[in-house]
Amino acid sequence: MDAITFFNIALRLAIWFLLTTDFSIPNILIGIAIALLLPLPWGQKTSTVLKDWLRVFWEIIVAIPQAYVEAIQIMLLPHNHEKMVTETVKPGRSPGLVFLDIFLITFTPKTIVTKYQMDVTKYKPESSYKVHYVTWRKESREN
Repeated sequence: MDAITFFNIALRLAIWFLLTTDFSIPNILIGIAIALLLPLPWGQKTSTVLKDWLRVFWEIIVAIPQAYVEAIQIMLLPHNHEKMVTETVKPGRSPGLVFLDIFLITFTPKTIVTKYQMDVTKYKPESSYKVHYVTWRKESREN
């Protein structure tokens, strides 16, 4: 079992435990069974995907204190303005990494992903997120 397979199974187990919030032995066994029975992505370059996984885990570590800072900012300053921005997904992202990207964006209190869109045209797949931002002042330029 390579590192990417391990990360995919760990992600599935983490999602299972977040959904069930039950750490009993039967639930752990059910979660492991489900994580192993779901099909795994094949045919991806391991070295580049591993770098992407490690980069996303680092971004998760950075996002935790950022979420606390943003929560305090929202409490102290009224955030009455908002904007919608379309952000493109990095090419070649696996479904697990796309999920973690959406999770990271939504984890912080000032942002939420409202739509994930995948366009497959002219043999060139392009994906994008529609992100809703809350700000405390009106920005002079909307993206």
